[in-house]
Amino acid sequence: MIEPDLFGNQGYHTMVIAIGSDHRGYNVKQRIINFLSGMGHEVLDMGPANEDCVDYPDFAFEVANSVSKKQAHRGILICGTGIGMCIAANKVSGVRAAPCHDSITAEMSRRHNDANVLCLSADLLGEELIERMVRIWLETPFEKGRHSRRIEKIEQFESDTKVMFKPPVQVKAKK
Repeated sequence: MIEPDLFGNQGYHTMVIAIGSDHRGYNVKQRIINFLSGMGHEVLDMGPANEDCVDYPDFAFEVANSVSKKQAHRGILICGTGIGMCIAANKVSGVRAAPCHDSITAEMSRRHNDANVLCLSADLLGEELIERMVRIWLETPFEKGRHSRRIEKIEQFESDTKVMFKPPVQVKAKK
């Protein structure tokens, strides 16, 4: 379980951040790990370990589960477009993954949606923009207020859905 308030060497709160990618996002992931470490954050590298071809859902689920189970404060996922990772991560209860493509979407995903997983494109974003987006996303607080009500509706739906779709109990037929 993560500590809620860690204070970093740069004078701001630090976090435990889980990060993962597919093969197309591997090099960007490595750069983001260095950037996050330099900011004083603890990074959980969920893979992959190299550029060999892999399936993005495997790593999206690892990162999303670590956020959902509160082993990490937030998560970052990188694939070719960021879209596939986002789709997979959002299948995990408690995860609010957002595919961001500029500073505004990174900020608003936090401010209005309390996104806890940032999904990025390795193919469409430059190094400088990615660092700016990551910094903004980490430093932007959730506004709460009317936005809290909307997040609560999502959480309630997730909770209700778990109850609605429990696997049926198998009953043996009498002979």
